[in-house]
Amino acid sequence: MRISIASDHAGFDQKQALAAYLADKGYAVTDRGPENDDRVDYPDFAELVAEDVAAGRADFGVLVCGTGIGMAIAANKVHGIRAVNVVTPQFAQLSREHNNANIVTVSGRFVPVEENEAILDAFLTTDFAGGRHTGRVEKIMALEEK
Repeated sequence: MRISIASDHAGFDQKQALAAYLADKGYAVTDRGPENDDRVDYPDFAELVAEDVAAGRADFGVLVCGTGIGMAIAANKVHGIRAVNVVTPQFAQLSREHNNANIVTVSGRFVPVEENEAILDAFLTTDFAGGRHTGRVEKIMALEEK
């Protein structure tokens, strides 16, 4: 499975740790930056990961900023993206099962790295349930066409 990952300066340390964690688990990880913790604008990096996922260069995306909120907002502006800001493994699981989310955003400041590892595990190992959720996700995606 191919994972595209990025952060801003506030999420840089956790991005580094999470990228290594995912690589150790056997995922093919593309680090879209930044290369250090100098101040950057998170929409620039959210766009890179979202474009990777939307274009099929990555199966899923992981974004880390101070809260994860700004990254989710920015990533969701890219056509085809369903980014979710997650703070618990259960929310990660439900975002995949019910919403077929393709990018997870996490907090590098308020959630410990061990919890974010559990969030990524839940997100990346949970399949979309389909069924009654399919029509709802289709309605979400149809909003992009308006």
